[in-house]
Amino acid sequence: MPERYVGLISGTSVDGIDAVLAEIDADTFEVLATQCHAYPDALQVDLRLAMRHPEVVGADRFGELHVRVGASFRDAAAALLAGAGISAADVRAIGSHGQTLRHRPDAAYPFTLQIGDAATIATGTGIDTVADFRSSDVALGGEGAPLVPPFHAWLLGARDESRVALNIGGIANITVMPASGEVTGFDTGPGNTLLDAWSRLHRDLPYDEAGAWAGTGVVDEALVERALGDGWFDRRPPKSTGTEYFHLDWLNALGSSQLAPADVQASLAEISARSIASAIGRWAPGTGRVIACGGGVHNTDLMRRVRHHLPDTTLETTAGHGLDPDWVEAAAFAWLAMRYVAGEPGNLPAVTGARRAAVLGALYRA
Repeated sequence: MPERYVGLISGTSVDGIDAVLAEIDADTFEVLATQCHAYPDALQVDLRLAMRHPEVVGADRFGELHVRVGASFRDAAAALLAGAGISAADVRAIGSHGQTLRHRPDAAYPFTLQIGDAATIATGTGIDTVADFRSSDVALGGEGAPLVPPFHAWLLGARDESRVALNIGGIANITVMPASGEVTGFDTGPGNTLLDAWSRLHRDLPYDEAGAWAGTGVVDEALVERALGDGWFDRRPPKSTGTEYFHLDWLNALGSSQLAPADVQASLAEISARSIASAIGRWAPGTGRVIACGGGVHNTDLMRRVRHHLPDTTLETTAGHGLDPDWVEAAAFAWLAMRYVAGEPGNLPAVTGARRAAVLGALYRA
């Protein structure tokens, strides 16, 4: 019997929370309502500062951010249900990814840190909340990311065609779904994060709409080659990354300050597109279809570049497979909450490198 779940996530863009209400069982998934809930401006500023300069976040400030983000997630869930005319009693559980503040699976003491107090969400909505999905995978020796590939495979896999699901968020990742064989996946590198950061720096705009600004620039091949020469791109999967690695200081170290801003933006789009295409070509040869989702699908310039570098592959979005590309990640955490409730594993060890599959998350009772 299908039950209703809410999925909540905020990505590296740090602009707000994607919320999905879905009706799910073992075989079906139906989206009932969606909503994007903006963070207050002051919270966006504080989160970006904490992500780029964690040394300034003391215990008091960390605790405050944790609860402030939890309150925003609570409000996002409440607004979603109010708009859909659904009561809390009709929702089985909320799956909250939270806001990643730090992701260091390769540290001496590996960890991944998502904030957004789940107790605030659960008690504020009256709905049991599953959160902290990544920590168990890291404790089992895994990367803790990406976690969406099991959902991709469940929703988009096909026995008659080798496919790749491509999520272009702040960081891009792929799920490799061969017609036969093991599902794998990993982060490919920057998606939108450097494009967005460069746009904020030079135009005071949160993103480059449709990639129009990048389209006015000229790609600097030397910058692209230096960027893609970074050893991170040659690492074998499993691997994951974040804004701790791919940020403006990384870009500046490559000599970008000598170029016109629009040319840097064009080059950043090319770096994202080539790193995505290279990863697919190397680790998913024979792919017939790439199914894209995430905010990057709205970047016409970036999608054109990806298509150019994958000339023999069909590139489309999840819209043709029954799910709007804007809501795939939030939908995945609704699905992962369902997996937790069912006592079913939520990770794929072939993706994250964990020693075994595990039920992911921790339950906070309403």
